[in-house]
Amino acid sequence: MRKPKFGSIYQRKKRLPDGTLRTLPTWWIKYRKNGQVFRESSESDRYSDAERLLKRRVGEIVTGKFSGIQPERIRMAELFADVVEDYRQSAKDSLPDLTGRLKNHLTPFFADIRAADFTTQLVKRYITQRQVAGAKNATINRELAIVRRAFNLAAGWDPPKVGRVPNIKLLDEHNVRTGFLEYEQYRTLRNELPPHIRPLFVSAYHVGGRRGELSSVQWPQVDFAANQVRLRGADTKNEEARTLPIYGEMREWLLLAKEIRDQQHPNSPWVFYDEKGRRLYWFYEEWQAACKRAGVPDLLFHDLRRSAVRNMERAGISRKVAMAISGHKTESIYRRYDIVAHRDLTDAAARMDQYFGTMKDEKGTLSGTPPEKPATQEGESCSQPAKDLLN
Repeated sequence: MRKPKFGSIYQRKKRLPDGTLRTLPTWWIKYRKNGQVFRESSESDRYSDAERLLKRRVGEIVTGKFSGIQPERIRMAELFADVVEDYRQSAKDSLPDLTGRLKNHLTPFFADIRAADFTTQLVKRYITQRQVAGAKNATINRELAIVRRAFNLAAGWDPPKVGRVPNIKLLDEHNVRTGFLEYEQYRTLRNELPPHIRPLFVSAYHVGGRRGELSSVQWPQVDFAANQVRLRGADTKNEEARTLPIYGEMREWLLLAKEIRDQQHPNSPWVFYDEKGRRLYWFYEEWQAACKRAGVPDLLFHDLRRSAVRNMERAGISRKVAMAISGHKTESIYRRYDIVAHRDLTDAAARMDQYFGTMKDEKGTLSGTPPEKPATQEGESCSQPAKDLLN
């Protein structure tokens, strides 16, 4: 056995009950950095393995990449736990989505792997496993983005929890969503959804708001007199406040939601809430089941955004106004708008009332027609058709 040039390699000894010493099979290494002594097990009974580990540590010390022994012991489960805590502290709406992806896919595959042993080959194996299971590239990318986040957070700790941040290359995404929900499908799905989800669904179909944005709305932001819902900048994706018009049966469902809230959950501030009055955000299983019954099993809640924009454009609303309402703001398509006047929003609501007013329901009544005497004062209530759907 060659004596190493830097550090030392040795085997520990254990004293037996009879007083004799026994040499243990595992090889250990010893080295120094800035006068501090480090001892580390090679976890192998082969001298060559210990030799390679010592050379690796000496190389890390020389190049400045050595961050101590502790990062070598950290496993991916701990890094994932840090991501969850980061989401909690930041009050991110996507926390349920994160925990679902971790529980169902990432944790079973990566949890017991040491962060120091994370390799590109592991990523490739994970991608293959998910693709075989039928996951789309976009879905896999969202999961790999969580792994990226885990390493970036770990590298930012003081001292760092990892010695390096691996390069995780994402897949090309060609599965661009083109889903739309026609009016008849909308009405069918509305009736299949649980009652507490319907107000959010109706609103999203009418104005195209993102789920997280709409679910953050509280009652002081709803102005029935002006027929508007005002989104705060803190709750929107691009951190810009915007105003949504209330039109069609959207008004009825908001009034119904307020009436039920006042009776059953008077202390709940949320416009869209679950059966216990809590903010309504995560309802994946209920959504999937209702979509299947309605004959649109592949529909995503996000598809309501495209549906709303298309409906507004069909109604003759300018693209500038339609995209300002839905919150789309991409330079490649809709980069030429900045401010939408109050009268534009009012005109948009009138046009949409007219558009939905041309569609008749099974009873022959105009689906978009508001109650005969639209209430605008405190104590107003929703129309009977909306209430009937709750029974």
